[in-house]
Amino acid sequence: MNTPGSLLERLRRPADPEAWTRFVQLYTPLLFQWARRVSTQDEDAADLVQDVFTVLVEKLPEFGYDRHKSFRGWLHTVTLNCWRNTCRRRGVPLEGPDALAEVTSPDNVAAFAEAEYRHHLVGRALDLIRTDFQPATWQAFWEYAVCGRPAAEVAAALGLNVGAVRAAKFRVLCRLRQELAGLLD
Repeated sequence: MNTPGSLLERLRRPADPEAWTRFVQLYTPLLFQWARRVSTQDEDAADLVQDVFTVLVEKLPEFGYDRHKSFRGWLHTVTLNCWRNTCRRRGVPLEGPDALAEVTSPDNVAAFAEAEYRHHLVGRALDLIRTDFQPATWQAFWEYAVCGRPAAEVAAALGLNVGAVRAAKFRVLCRLRQELAGLLD
């Protein structure tokens, strides 16, 4: 997918189903992970994720990204509000304030660490953009940027020159930045 513009901006356009597909691919695993922390059964967690996407379909076209605020925090709040609404509908009392505080604070290191969010999102985005590149380009990027092998060593192993290895890293990282624009706080 080579559509320009950040994913969040593309979600504001009603005629861009590819943006929604990409967003769902990126965020379903993370939302399910968050939902699993407040739900005891996978079915309940899956229902919560569906509820979150229902809200997002309505809210994201109106959402104005502010780079000084946290998209992750906003998304986390939407998820928790959906969970609270589900509990209210089912007549399930929310646990005491201490239990609720553990899941409601987006800054709670144990539950919603920024590093975990970034790791998940970058890993998921890399999985999704991999098909945008030739196998040799991807392999050069992976070995050099992710595995940390020297460019000369990667070039020799893949039959490329050092400049091609560095160019592969540059191209993939540019595409990754484009894919994640506005999604990493």
